[in-house]
Amino acid sequence: MKGMEETVEIATPKRTKEIIQRHGFSFKKSLGQNFLIDQNILNKIVNAADLDESKGALEIGPGIGALTERLARVAGPVTAVEIDQRLIPILGEVMQPYPNVRVHHGDVLKLDLAELFRTDFGTVDKVSVVANLPYYVTTPIMMKLLEEKLPVDSIVVMIQKEVAERMAAAPGSKDYGSLSIAVQYYSMPELVCIVPPTVFIPQPNVESAVIKLKVRKQPPVEVPDEAHFFEVVQASFAQRRKTISNNLKARFFTKENREQADQLLEQAGIQPSRRGETLSLQEYATLCTVMWEAGVRAAL
Repeated sequence: MKGMEETVEIATPKRTKEIIQRHGFSFKKSLGQNFLIDQNILNKIVNAADLDESKGALEIGPGIGALTERLARVAGPVTAVEIDQRLIPILGEVMQPYPNVRVHHGDVLKLDLAELFRTDFGTVDKVSVVANLPYYVTTPIMMKLLEEKLPVDSIVVMIQKEVAERMAAAPGSKDYGSLSIAVQYYSMPELVCIVPPTVFIPQPNVESAVIKLKVRKQPPVEVPDEAHFFEVVQASFAQRRKTISNNLKARFFTKENREQADQLLEQAGIQPSRRGETLSLQEYATLCTVMWEAGVRAAL
């Protein structure tokens, strides 16, 4: 919202410590709580989200509201979901100047997000998810946001650097795996910046990264069945040192029909001796289709 520029920023070491001490707040390691204290990184996150007052923002894990405050100034409706009950009164206090902010207490993994979007973002056409995610639940949260096909325009999140690199990895690289394929099936990932541990209180033990996922309106490939597609992908990476042929045989074929695996791979234009990390999204889609049409399902 406009006219709030004179407010003292939350994301400074001094203000963060003052809020924490005043409320007697102590960090819970089990919740992966690391609060941002760097204006420059906040600017990069918010700029990457490309928000204005016609767009909504959903934040997961707002902490004491450093990012929430920035979102409130530039976006339309802002909803923050916080799992830690102890932070709710703090957020209520620091967000008082911003009538466009709603704070929900809850676990985002258990929430009906489709309903939340209907109630909180009914006045806008576009919503971005913008968050400093707890690292221990990054992947489940990201996949929930993507798989539930919510009306999300983009997802801009701070996550562990290694996970961000896996999401954005290209075929043939050491970071490329089933997570890369799942994320790239639903979105177009782009690394925004690498973030050192020094910009947090307390400091995490790992480097972080900001990644932007532009959510696709349609997947870039056609598959006959999404669940089967992801089952094929996961099986192909079950043991990275094994060939795709051996990995598929272990999951989809019995001793009686193992030779069919190589036939179907060749039918899909894939050498059975290749490894899973060398296949593109399109090659996985073709393989999934060939297996599906041959009636191959996961062996019990």
